[in-house]
Amino acid sequence: MNQKDKLLLAYYGDDFTGSTDALEFLTLAGVKTILFLQKPNQNDIDRFPGIQAIGLAGKSRSMSPSEMETELYTAFENLKSFAPNHFHYKVCSTFDSAPHVGNIGKAIEIGSEVFNQNTVLVSPSAPHLGRFCVFGNLFARMGTIGNGEIYRIDRHPSMSKHPVTPALEGDLTLHLAKQTEKSISLVNLTTMEKGISEVLQEVENNQTEILFFDGFNQEHLKTIGGVFNQLASEKTLFSVGSSGIEMALGLDWAAQKIIGKEIVFESPGEVSAILVLSGSCSPVTSDQIEYALKNGFQEIALESKAVDNQYQTEIIENTVAQIIANFNIGKSTVLHTSTGSNDPRIAETEAYFMTKGFSANEIQKQCSTLYGSVLGQITNGVLKAVPLKRILFAGGDTSSYAASELNILALEMIAPIAPGAPLCRAVSDNEWINGIEMNFKGGQVGTADYFIKVLKGEKL
Repeated sequence: MNQKDKLLLAYYGDDFTGSTDALEFLTLAGVKTILFLQKPNQNDIDRFPGIQAIGLAGKSRSMSPSEMETELYTAFENLKSFAPNHFHYKVCSTFDSAPHVGNIGKAIEIGSEVFNQNTVLVSPSAPHLGRFCVFGNLFARMGTIGNGEIYRIDRHPSMSKHPVTPALEGDLTLHLAKQTEKSISLVNLTTMEKGISEVLQEVENNQTEILFFDGFNQEHLKTIGGVFNQLASEKTLFSVGSSGIEMALGLDWAAQKIIGKEIVFESPGEVSAILVLSGSCSPVTSDQIEYALKNGFQEIALESKAVDNQYQTEIIENTVAQIIANFNIGKSTVLHTSTGSNDPRIAETEAYFMTKGFSANEIQKQCSTLYGSVLGQITNGVLKAVPLKRILFAGGDTSSYAASELNILALEMIAPIAPGAPLCRAVSDNEWINGIEMNFKGGQVGTADYFIKVLKGEKL
């Protein structure tokens, strides 16, 4: 790649919904970005003339530390080979992680080694999504838009009860300290308020191996972007955090006129019917399912037996047939694995895996993997049979495994729907997949009428 064509940024997303979140903020900033679902080679890059940033949608949020080592070393080396100015390990804005699964400390250790970087910069805040980091403590709004209540993350009604990585500590420096032995410090709000020169000085004087940055508003993000870009002047800079990093860099690139104007998208318009595949336990998603059912959507509750090989084929075939029948009469379908954390199917699934000898930690991984795989196989069956134009995936962990079943090379954003969850177009060598419009949303994303908005192709 010639210097004039050098990538501004490459990123690895620890799940699919988070990966499209970063894709959106780069694209809206005027950075031509392609999100790959498979490790790209130069020929893949060359399919998209004028490309300025690339992402790789991963699954590391649901992996054990040993699995992360297998996954991330090769993924990081792959993206490093394109010599981007920045490399970002993109995590959820609620910093979902634990020592045994989705370990961000392990990702930092790997990235530090691959990019030969003594101090890894971590910026969790995403004010545009209602995520604020103040004196190291993370606060999150209920949902990502609207006027939802803001909670410290360990008191958040949803995140404190997350089925895989419940938030048990509000101070992210303490939270991360349980995942790595690397030394950690913080550029706190009082320094952030002083601007770029003071923040740069603190970075230059830093002696620790991980350096967090507070962030409360767009000015703080702009400062972070300016600092990161100055530090990336000689070699690829490795950083970790939310899509706030993409917004921060974009603000500074725009100020330096490195990128053009923000892109304005036209509405993609309404389609006759959509398929919603939900593996989320979030109360936000539960409200969205309830609202959709009251407004004409058909419901299929995926049986917990779907994770059992004995029943799986029959359940998949019956579900595909039911969705096709709904589509043929112009009805949208919501296929869900639960309607909230109290859904009895959750306990049924856990009991099944316990009989197979899995530990509590292993059970959550099995749920994500197997339910995701089943949802993906169902989607494939439907798309081979009917010309469904638009699909919505809800839930970060399961959607990662569901999308992996579809042989998608890449996604390109075609319109914003809600902050952090753009509508994308799939690029695939499979004719029944290529050109399909897809929306990936995290459990906390969107208002109650979200599924209706996706059906109609309207911005929230």
